[in-house]
Amino acid sequence: MRKLFLVVVGLVLAVVGAYLAAGAVASPVIEITAPGEYAGAAIAVEGTVNTPEAPPVAVQVDFEQDGARTTVFSGTVSGPLATTITRESAPGLTIQSGQARIIVTATRRVWGIRDLQSEAIANVQIRLEKPRVSVVSTKHYINLGGSEMIVYRATPFDVASGVRVGDIEYPGYPAAGVTADGVTITDPDLRIAFFALRYDQDVNVPMQLFARDPAGQEATGEFDHLTFPKPFKRSTIALDDSFIERVVPAILAGTTEISPEGATIDQYVAINSELRQLNNARISSMAAESSPELLWGGQVFHPFTNTKVEAAFADFRTYTYQGKQVDTQVHLGFDLASFARTSIVAANRGKVLFADELGIYGNCVIIDHGMGVQSVYGHLSSFAVRAGDIVEKDQEIGRSGMTGLAGGDHLHFTMLVSGQMVNPIEWWDSHWVADRILRKLK
Repeated sequence: MRKLFLVVVGLVLAVVGAYLAAGAVASPVIEITAPGEYAGAAIAVEGTVNTPEAPPVAVQVDFEQDGARTTVFSGTVSGPLATTITRESAPGLTIQSGQARIIVTATRRVWGIRDLQSEAIANVQIRLEKPRVSVVSTKHYINLGGSEMIVYRATPFDVASGVRVGDIEYPGYPAAGVTADGVTITDPDLRIAFFALRYDQDVNVPMQLFARDPAGQEATGEFDHLTFPKPFKRSTIALDDSFIERVVPAILAGTTEISPEGATIDQYVAINSELRQLNNARISSMAAESSPELLWGGQVFHPFTNTKVEAAFADFRTYTYQGKQVDTQVHLGFDLASFARTSIVAANRGKVLFADELGIYGNCVIIDHGMGVQSVYGHLSSFAVRAGDIVEKDQEIGRSGMTGLAGGDHLHFTMLVSGQMVNPIEWWDSHWVADRILRKLK
């Protein structure tokens, strides 16, 4: 009897020891990567379920809302987890707008004697109301390289909306942010978007309104528009050693973005191409800082009529050195010359976002006029403003110069719409401002 007792005790201890040892084995590791904060009627559940030895594990996915919990998936998973929850996922399942939880449970059987379980929860806001978008304004005419404005209605209130031109999206802003020529707009659903037809896009590129909610559900809407081709100048610029040796060292001393090697002409080409792209990307990124308010009040932009136009917008340039082509670039602005170190004024009311050295543009000022509209002033010799200043139309912001890639003293000026450089001529035209903008606001 005593031997039997000892055998039984030994077996019990062995089983207990095995059970405890099984508990020390790693439990399944669950990572939920989707859904995010929001989801629509079809809820994509994605993630991974792993153990160190990566055997298949039993996985259950539950959907819980308003205290009701329903199993929508049950099976074995080894690694990737992917399933979609809809009303058809389980009998009696209801999905409503509001807060919900996705609960993923993974169970691993160890040595046939113990189950190790892990649980992960994702909180999600269900959005069943689909976005809506519709045009309000009429007669949208846009030139190649030019700008336009549209008034439209978008719901619900928190959708991201605007105009899509090809694959470029131009965000809309609440129309309540408009203060222009006595106009006051109170309709909370009205939006305004400035958009562009880039100089290098096809005039027949698709254009449409869009409204996209946080769950990724999107609505689109058509609007009447006519586009017009515009010819752009092509020019050849012959580079000489005196110009290259003046600008290259000065620009490289003021930037850490590129470090070109080789002959001075090779360094110049790197500046003219690589640094140009980086500088333009920096300028474009400032669209994210644009005010939701129309800061300039609908006034025509300062036309700089007391200057000589040395280069126009979208000038397709070929650069030569010692009779050979070394580079091609597109000049996206106006070069305006008067006399050395002439006073440069703000083209319209706005907020200074940037006043510093910027590669090929030399000393540069960027002013935000609100709702994605901004202006750029390059090659300045000095500044009269700094970032954060509010400036009025015709207020001095600096003096012209020949910093950056400037062959002589002049102002490089251009306009931006949501980070895309556009032809400034339109913004200098009072008739264009009245028809394309003020008419629609009124």
